[in-house]
Amino acid sequence: MHTLFNKSVISGGLCAILLAPFGLARGDASYSFGVVPQFEARELAAVWAPILEQVSQRSGLKLTMKGAPRIPDFEAAFQAGEFDFAYMNPYHAMIAARKQGYIPLLRDATPLYGVLAVAKNSPYQQVKDLHGKKISFPAPNALGASLLMRADLDALFKIKFTPLYAQTHTSAYLNTALGISEASGGVKATFDRQKSDLRDNLRIIYETRKSPPHPVVAHPRVTDAHRLRVKNAFLELAGTPEGAALLAKVPILQAVPASEKEYAILAEWNLEKYYVKASD
Repeated sequence: MHTLFNKSVISGGLCAILLAPFGLARGDASYSFGVVPQFEARELAAVWAPILEQVSQRSGLKLTMKGAPRIPDFEAAFQAGEFDFAYMNPYHAMIAARKQGYIPLLRDATPLYGVLAVAKNSPYQQVKDLHGKKISFPAPNALGASLLMRADLDALFKIKFTPLYAQTHTSAYLNTALGISEASGGVKATFDRQKSDLRDNLRIIYETRKSPPHPVVAHPRVTDAHRLRVKNAFLELAGTPEGAALLAKVPILQAVPASEKEYAILAEWNLEKYYVKASD
């Protein structure tokens, strides 16, 4: 098995922002909300804090963000059932349903798919050009950015490569822009969200198949009534200009209800070969 983190890789997990300790205060109707660390910790907090404040106000339930410094830490936490609510990638949602019974509540309407980016001025034009090269990924189990991408590179293109796990999407892209890796796996939504000075120095040479995007999920210990209040609060927020602007930073561009059936289909894609357990 590959070493998960390489010291030569730009790391997005140098610091963790844990906005509040995990703990439930049922009398105060307070719940923890886990967020997969797609971005740098401070950026992630800046995106989600105002959203959770609005959802708390609209639902009448206090949602407190619980951060995780790295994607493997996040995986270990949701598999242990530490989050009452969470925002996670689709494959995580399938695992979370199996391990703890997490229930999808809502998602973006736009499908999720992985992108493979190279430096704008690099000589690499096709996937086969990357045989024997270094490719950065945010983490082994990031669905579009890593699981789907590594499966395609292996099964469809049959190329060999050295994976570098950079902990966040931004760090993976940055590795490629700085020449640490010849390419990077990400998803279109996070690629589009990068600052122009980084994004404009990269170009996409490949896109994976599409899947339902990241859902907001709830642990089954949360009552049906409270799950519905949080779901409706997100959907109501998305229906306002101010709320739509906040959610676009996630990015959730058009919030719609989610179902367990949508994410169960991922089990048919045979990605287990590429999934790395949190304990590994």
